[in-house]
Amino acid sequence: MLEKVISILFPVFAVVAAGFFVGKSFRPDMRHVNRINIDLMVPCLVFTTLSVMPMGGEQNALFIAAVIAVLLPGVLMLPICKALSLPYKTWAPPQMFRNSGNLAIPLFGYAFGVIGEAPAILLFVVSMMLHITVGLAMLSNHEYRFRQIFKMPILIASILALIFNFGGITVWEPLNEGMILIGNAAVPVMLISLGVQLTAIKWSGLGVGFLSTFLSLATGAVSFAVIYFFVPLPPEHLRMMLLFAMLPPAVMNYLFAERFNVGPDKVASMVLFGNFLTIVTLPALLVAAFALF
Repeated sequence: MLEKVISILFPVFAVVAAGFFVGKSFRPDMRHVNRINIDLMVPCLVFTTLSVMPMGGEQNALFIAAVIAVLLPGVLMLPICKALSLPYKTWAPPQMFRNSGNLAIPLFGYAFGVIGEAPAILLFVVSMMLHITVGLAMLSNHEYRFRQIFKMPILIASILALIFNFGGITVWEPLNEGMILIGNAAVPVMLISLGVQLTAIKWSGLGVGFLSTFLSLATGAVSFAVIYFFVPLPPEHLRMMLLFAMLPPAVMNYLFAERFNVGPDKVASMVLFGNFLTIVTLPALLVAAFALF
């Protein structure tokens, strides 16, 4: 089991470590790279995966499980924030919207092989769509113009992929191969970017990071328990949901917190330390996933 966990995590952490080295050595500005990734590479990855993914049955159940895993922590954080006197808009979104892109997609690929790729994309798309709708509604007080959402390349790619999928439409093969080639670059760029972001850790935020990570694991565990008892999933999807429900916060939480000025410094600590602490949490979750199901 230990050897399997190491073989899964080593490639992921090795690329993140390479990004960390690049960040420390060259201090690159990743904003443009990340913009290209989220607006070009990731939409290509989403389209080429979703357009051929078998729909119905297990995928419907996985979709429901993903919605529960994202939204239920937000409900759980209502009494937690009240009890601990924490600002809800600062603390709830990082427990809801997790690193289903930079971390989950490559992790699922290494952990579950080819069968993990399509579910990872589906979970990522569900989380992303909820983040740019429900998440923005939580933060913006209606300041954000939701018509902007429909201009986002990832949403356009998702809608087109579903149209092509349900309509039985095939893409011209050379064009599809070109999109696959672009999409394949998304995962390594995600991991390198994550490594670069980890160079920004400020140790003064360690307490916030630890508390956020504990809450993330706790709310994720409750969400997974609900999924386990109420959503019929096969063992391989249960393993995926165990990991998905307890991932660290997504970097986009910080971007939105900064945009709407809801404790961006605290959210940065949650994101950076949460992802840094996956060195400890991910091996434990992987062992649990493969031991229990």
